[in-house]
Amino acid sequence: MRLLEVLPNGDFRLTENLLEDALPRYAILSHRWENDDQEVTFEDMGKGEGRCKAGYKKFEFCAEQAAKDGLQHFWVDSCCINKEIRAELSQAIRSMFRWYRNATRCYVYLSDVSTREKEREDKDTQNIWEQAFRKSKWFTRGWTLQELLAPHSVEFFSQERQRLGDRNSLRQTIHEVTCIPLSALEGAQPSQFSVNERFSWIEHRETKLEEDKAYSLFGIFGVSIPPLYGEGMASAFKRLRKEIDKLNKCIQALHITDPRKDKKRIVEGKGGLLVDSYHWVLEHRDFKQWRDHEQSYLLWIKGDPGKGKTMLLCGIVDELNKPNAGTHLLSYFFCQATDPRINNATAVLRGLLYLLIDQQPSLISCIQKQYDHAGRTVFEDANAWVAVSEIFTNVLQDRSLKSTYLIIDALDECTGELPKLLDFIIQNSTISPHVKWLVSSRNWPSVEEQLVKAQNGVGLRLELNAESVSAAVDVYIQHKMDQLMQEKKYDDTTRDAVFDHLSSNANGTFLWVALVYQNLQKLTPWNVVAKLNDFPPGLDSLYRRMMKQVNSSDNAHLCKRILALTAIAFRPVTLKELTSLIDLPDNVIQKPEWLAQIIGLTGSFLTILEDIVYFVHQSAKDYLLARETTDIFPNGQKEAHYEIFSRSLDIISNTIRRDIYEIHAPGCLMEQVETPSPDPLAALRYSCIYWINHLSGWNPSSENHATDLKDGGNMDVFLRTKYLYWLEALSLCGGLSEGAISMARLEALVQGRTDAIDLAEITRDAHRFIIYHRTAIEISPLQVYVSALIFSPAESLIRRYFETEVPRWIMVKPPIRSKWSACLQTLEGHRSYVFSVTFSHDSTRLASASNDHTIRIWNSSSGDCLQTLEGHRSDVFSVTFSHDSTRLASASKDTIIKIWDTSSGKCLQTLEGHSNSVKSVAFSHDSTCLASVSDDSTVKIWGASSGICLQTLEGHSSNVFSVVFSHNSIWLASGSRDHSVKIWDTSSGNCLRTLKAHHDSVTSVVFSHDSMRLASASLNGTVRIWNTSSGDCLWTLECYYQSAVAFSHDLSRLALASHDRIIRVWDISSGNCLQELEGHCDDIHSVAFSHDSTRLASASRDHMVRIWDASSGHYLKTVAGHRHLITSVAFSHDLTRFIGVARLYSQDLGHEQRRLPSDARGPCPLGQLDYLLT
Repeated sequence: MRLLEVLPNGDFRLTENLLEDALPRYAILSHRWENDDQEVTFEDMGKGEGRCKAGYKKFEFCAEQAAKDGLQHFWVDSCCINKEIRAELSQAIRSMFRWYRNATRCYVYLSDVSTREKEREDKDTQNIWEQAFRKSKWFTRGWTLQELLAPHSVEFFSQERQRLGDRNSLRQTIHEVTCIPLSALEGAQPSQFSVNERFSWIEHRETKLEEDKAYSLFGIFGVSIPPLYGEGMASAFKRLRKEIDKLNKCIQALHITDPRKDKKRIVEGKGGLLVDSYHWVLEHRDFKQWRDHEQSYLLWIKGDPGKGKTMLLCGIVDELNKPNAGTHLLSYFFCQATDPRINNATAVLRGLLYLLIDQQPSLISCIQKQYDHAGRTVFEDANAWVAVSEIFTNVLQDRSLKSTYLIIDALDECTGELPKLLDFIIQNSTISPHVKWLVSSRNWPSVEEQLVKAQNGVGLRLELNAESVSAAVDVYIQHKMDQLMQEKKYDDTTRDAVFDHLSSNANGTFLWVALVYQNLQKLTPWNVVAKLNDFPPGLDSLYRRMMKQVNSSDNAHLCKRILALTAIAFRPVTLKELTSLIDLPDNVIQKPEWLAQIIGLTGSFLTILEDIVYFVHQSAKDYLLARETTDIFPNGQKEAHYEIFSRSLDIISNTIRRDIYEIHAPGCLMEQVETPSPDPLAALRYSCIYWINHLSGWNPSSENHATDLKDGGNMDVFLRTKYLYWLEALSLCGGLSEGAISMARLEALVQGRTDAIDLAEITRDAHRFIIYHRTAIEISPLQVYVSALIFSPAESLIRRYFETEVPRWIMVKPPIRSKWSACLQTLEGHRSYVFSVTFSHDSTRLASASNDHTIRIWNSSSGDCLQTLEGHRSDVFSVTFSHDSTRLASASKDTIIKIWDTSSGKCLQTLEGHSNSVKSVAFSHDSTCLASVSDDSTVKIWGASSGICLQTLEGHSSNVFSVVFSHNSIWLASGSRDHSVKIWDTSSGNCLRTLKAHHDSVTSVVFSHDSMRLASASLNGTVRIWNTSSGDCLWTLECYYQSAVAFSHDLSRLALASHDRIIRVWDISSGNCLQELEGHCDDIHSVAFSHDSTRLASASRDHMVRIWDASSGHYLKTVAGHRHLITSVAFSHDLTRFIGVARLYSQDLGHEQRRLPSDARGPCPLGQLDYLLT
């Protein structure tokens, strides 16, 4: 962007092309082009010409006015763009709205409006020039529409350079002339108006070139497409509408909440926002330092519950939103623990992005690429945090991003992924000098431990500003007293008594005052003074009194049931949903206003906003769950969960049916579905999504209600008769992702029950059904009866039970496999081949290490990527979980070992010390130590918590390939290229034994589970079994190019895989070969016993993974799907899964590549993690 710079002598010159993040403050001119030959052009400025042109006086005006406003730079479209360069012109057209919006001042020069007659007649009214103003041709031009709406400040001037007013002062006149809504003229973002309404603003405007009528709307709609002059107006508008549709779909997918509406709901729910209750913070030293100092990036406002943090931030938002506050962007988010939409880290970033893009639409480009590739799942699947945090980082680094304030309220109510969010804030608080963060939370040590790490951060603790907070509370008390006086008409004695009680007991707590006020509203005026002592100081004391009030009411039982439900619900419920979740009198169900009155009797614990029931404050819910559990849960929380589950199952079963919205067309897309009125799903949306969560909250092993989870029980009947209808309802409710997780949870609940063998089978089949067909049903709900059924295996139980639901017009069905594929999941994400995979010891997660320099942690049930760990600068060769599954260690070619927190994904330690590639890492079984081996010929032992290198074990004369701890953590074994195996004492670091018998590199070592034996495998095709105490070689197993070895967990057998396509199972005691397992038709690369020693898995170059009965030697299952050689297998520790990793050696590329299985859905690019098998 070029600017005109005002020189000391009053002249001006063009600057060089400046980057937008380095622009000085500037003014911008809006004007109507007269004759083209009279406008000063870019060429004129280059030659120092143009002073004689009529348009030059507009330059002089703009320079003069900018100087008056303290601005040294200004911009005029006629001469600051080199229109001879097409690329520059195209970029300017796409950037114009942003340039006007970022200007400090916008001057509108109206050459056809004069004030001379007004001056001559010395009149004080606007009547003389207002008529000309209304008729000005400036309002008829296409490009001036964005020039009117984009800037923060728009001032109008006559041809005599006299100021007529600004957009705000003249808004009524401008509205009457243009029909543009007043709210738009007052600064509302264009995106808050419908597409058709925005198009209507251009209808009566004209442009010299017909295409410009469409191009002038680019900024109004926030799109960026190249102009194509000559295409015609129809084509230009067609391209514009297509881009608008694409943009809107992306924004709709990003939308999870509108924080502006959340703020409005919060403020209205708290009775309005008083300026005098928050104004003190605006003058506080810490706030002013954060707002005004360039190097102060983070302000943390902290305080106990009820101190007014949320309303304080609402006030700060209002102040920063004021027109005189500057031209910055402002985005904010209010966390709420009880609402799953807005209580997690991903939702916070989505909400902040939503407001940022609303104010600066060009930032959508940071999202569009990922959205175009993955659709709305980029914001919703298990990788959402990874994707959204990357997008947000890109936004913060975008050079067009102007000065920005980011505000997050109630970090303590971010119950999902709070450590990730805190770490993100810390890492990004200094990423851009234009961005400032303000956050609030309770005084939680866990939050403080993170935020104190932020550079240039400031903390403002409300308890240390008690005087200011108390003064603000006094203002609030006076406001509430005014309301009470108006409502209750207190006499002077009552008024003074109430005021004294509130003032002397509030202790600087807004929430206490608000709760007492709600209770006073319910009392008759003549009883107030006598009841004041019923409202003790302190929130807990007040909550206790409120609970006594509930217990003494005639509706105590019903009120406590409502409190119990609200306390354990997984999200706030609507009034409609509440009627289905608890037993209510029929007349109450029919009268929502009566139900609202009953909720009003819950002692002010609950409030209703937009027909949704909320706790009045998170501390109220915390109090009930901590102090009143026996009262509101007389039979315990588990029984309360069961009651919700049972009622949910009943109402779902009795309500859902095929095509409940009467869509009729199986191909109707979800976005085309219209919700009928009344909505048959309104009362059961919560039940549809969360009924299995409540089943899990109950104790399924209890004898009470045990028939629900038995063969032939309620659950069995539901899955056989209602399952597809439930999936349709889930799709209509937008809950299929939650449904898939719920089915995995249900499968785990019934697994292993001897009285639920058939139920376990149908649950397993139903789980596979929803996983396999989820995407299709999400897109088009009625596809659950069409494609989902006909593309399910012929022996699928769900397909069999619902066969009659397939439309009769489908005469020919495609051939399909008889059973579900053994491939449960295809895990995609790595961009290159995978070196290592391992299960966590609790079997819930899987970690993978890749040539793409990353580690990924996966949910082993859903296959969702939970974390992508970045930090290594080169290939990651090895990855291992600690035995408590809380940490993960990775080893890399970059010579570095990293230890990660498996929950937050944060790197806890970076261990440096090796001078060459680190090939393998292993945790000790007590998780206190970590061992590593390297191409530098050393073994190192590290403190897993401290990261300190405790010992460096030297003795190998060449690369060390493998390391393993004994199961008692006393010994460490290492195998090397020097043909030896060494056993080390982990305490002293002494080499206890050097085992020399191999004649080639030792690639693998493994201890038996009693630590008494050690197996070592060599490239020369031998496996040796050693006595770890004596160092004696007990026997040597010879085979054809041996490749892998594994001990059974019961220590009785050893499995040896070789390239002669045979697996040999040996008796450890005798050394005899018990079995030779044949079936593979190519080299075998890996074997693994299950943890109960009953099964053996093998992986081969023939693309097959086989599971064998370890006793009989019969293979139980052949798992096809890999198209290339399989190099590694491993069972999960709970025996339900094993993994197979396939490798392709590419002759063209000269290095290893990974491919997906042949039955994987979607594209199968090189470089993906392989899949989970069962």
